[in-house]
Amino acid sequence: MIWPRLDARMRSGARIALLLSVVAATIGCDRVTKALAVGHLAGGPDRSYLVDTLRLEYTENPGAFLSLGSDLPGWARRALFVYGTALSLVVISLVALRPSSRSLGALGLSLIWAGGASNLVDRVARGSVVDFLNVGIGPLRTGIFNVADLAITLGAFLVVAGWGFGVRPPRPLRARRTEAGR
Repeated sequence: MIWPRLDARMRSGARIALLLSVVAATIGCDRVTKALAVGHLAGGPDRSYLVDTLRLEYTENPGAFLSLGSDLPGWARRALFVYGTALSLVVISLVALRPSSRSLGALGLSLIWAGGASNLVDRVARGSVVDFLNVGIGPLRTGIFNVADLAITLGAFLVVAGWGFGVRPPRPLRARRTEAGR
């Protein structure tokens, strides 16, 4: 339970530096892996590793996760996936950088922000997002995704976990009476 203690001890400058480091590292990893996918996987055969547990399959996804919205008209995809994402990133920034944000939740929001921002770069530059990872066992497989999607998913998990750390159990009735002077 180290994360709740960090809130009280960590100065806001150090906290912001840590969150920005997470953002930079996440975006950097995503951009490098996408460049490698474009350079080594595009136009080539799929690759399989670890007894087909990990597949590298190049695809360009004009939609959201699992190609949701890929059939929308171009203007609707742009409005939803470019402008909607940009607006979401502004809101996430405001929430994550609030001093009252718990560290675990702020870390999660930083990962979500980084993944969203990196995918946004793809959408603006290419009109689609480069996806290349697929994991599974036998017929049970994930959709094709990228490092940014992984960061968004991990970030969402951390935000939910952070809510759990943010809830304080109710104080016993005796403690409340003592505080009230009874």
